[in-house]
This record gives sequence, structure tokens and C-alpha cells, in this order.
Amino acid sequence: MNSKYCEGESVDTKLILIEGLPGSGKSTTAELVHNILRKNGIEADVYYEGDLDHPADFESVAYFTNEEWHLLLEEFSSFRERFAAKSISEDNGFLLPYKKLGSDIPDAFYEIAFKHDIYELPFEQNIRLITQKWTRFARQAENSKKVHIFECCFIQNPITIGMIKYGAPQTKILDYVLALENSVKKLNPMLIYINQDNVDYSFKKAVKERPKSWSEGFINYYTQQVYGKQNHLSGEEGTIKVLKARRKAEEEILKRLSIRKAVINNSAYDELSHETALENILNTHPVRKGNG
Repeated sequence: MNSKYCEGESVDTKLILIEGLPGSGKSTTAELVHNILRKNGIEADVYYEGDLDHPADFESVAYFTNEEWHLLLEEFSSFRERFAAKSISEDNGFLLPYKKLGSDIPDAFYEIAFKHDIYELPFEQNIRLITQKWTRFARQAENSKKVHIFECCFIQNPITIGMIKYGAPQTKILDYVLALENSVKKLNPMLIYINQDNVDYSFKKAVKERPKSWSEGFINYYTQQVYGKQNHLSGEEGTIKVLKARRKAEEEILKRLSIRKAVINNSAYDELSHETALENILNTHPVRKGNG
């Protein structure tokens, strides 16, 4: 990196968003970006998909209305104090991070919690709760000297729940992503999108490299929600068709975003050249040290 990284200068961006299809190399990219920033003395935190402590997204968090909450506390009265201690009042109800409650919680509770997960809620309610959290995150991050790196929750999650789960129109999903964009504009975010020439190859590569439980769950979700059923899709080949439709939708969203963005082709899966490309991007759109 070069002299653009100078002690005492203001932070150019406090949020780097990494997006792309499964198997494109998002996790590797997030790790490389984190390493590049740290190597240049820039304090940064990276958050991957599934992070229970994600500052802007909800992972394994259930939402209960006030009435549902009181019924839950009655049914699981022996855990009342623990539930209350972990819960957060939100949107005329309560949020409960159900995977942070301990190993002694009965299975019957998790069956209820899964049904109330943020990503099982009606689309409009999901949009409202997620957007509110992104807005809170932006207020907190604005006063921090750290750069936050998010893997895949900015475009992927709205498309997954909007297009794949509910079959929502593209305009609705675009509005969702634009609302998230607007909530963090004060952080001067930068989006890095990882592309692949061959969706079939990159997904099948991910299937080979990841546990069977991942591929089975992924294929089931992608083909058994509204979009998959409407298009009579099944199995690995059906999933690839959904992924191709998802990529097309993401490309349209990228065109409409006003934040800084860069697209990297990672078809070669060459980590050295990929790191060089990332360094070039971060030099072109510098992330500087700041006083906090």
C-alpha cells in the first residue's frame, strides 16, 4: 500500500461490504481485506455469515410480539429470568438471541424460536427490523475509528428472503437494499462484489468442499421456497438455476447503488492475484487511519 495511509487523516470509509454468490470466494476476500488493512495499521473488524455477534444483521434471533412473549415466558417459566436477561425490547415486542441461551434449553423451545426467527417473519416485518438495526449500527460506527468488514449480508440476505423465500418483485427487493444503503451512507461504505464466470462450476466446487449438511440444507432451501416451487425446480441443477437468476438480480441492484463499488472476477481462484486486485482497489479507494 502507499502513502495514502497517513496517521491522523480522517477515515475515508468505515464499512466494506463483500458480496457474491456462494462459492465465489467471499469469505476469503473478507479475510484478505482484513489482513491488508491490518498490515497497513488500520484497525478493522470482520464479520462473516452466521456471526452471532453481527453488529448490523440478526443471526439466530427470534422476534415475539408482547402477547407471544408473555406466553413464551409462561410455557418456559423455569427459564424466565434467562430469557428476560438476553431479550431486547424492539418494535412493540421482544428480540431473543436463541442460540446464546445455553445448552440446557429444551428442544420444544427451539421449535418455537425457529418459527419466529427474523428470517421467517413476513417480508415487510423483516425489512423493518433489519433496517432499524443497520441504522443503529451506523450511528455507533460513525463514532468509532474501526473499519467494519461485512461478508454477504447487504445484498445476499434481502435477495434470499425477498426473491427466493417469498417470490417478491425485484422492485421491492431493490427498495430494501437501497434502504440499507441509505442507512449507512454516513460511513462512506465501499462494496466489493466477487464474480465468477461459471456459476455451475463455482457452486459444485463449494458442494465438494463443504459438509454434506451444508449442501443439503442449501439445496432444500433454494428449491423448496416460493421461487423454487413456482419454477418447478429441484436438486443441484435446480439450485444452480436459482443462483443464475439471483446473480442477474444482484447485477441489476449493483447498477442502482450509489456507493463506491468494485467488481472482481475470481474465476481463477488464485489467492495471490486476488489479493493484488484487492490491494489495488483499496489503493484506488483508500481507507485511512483516523483519530477515532
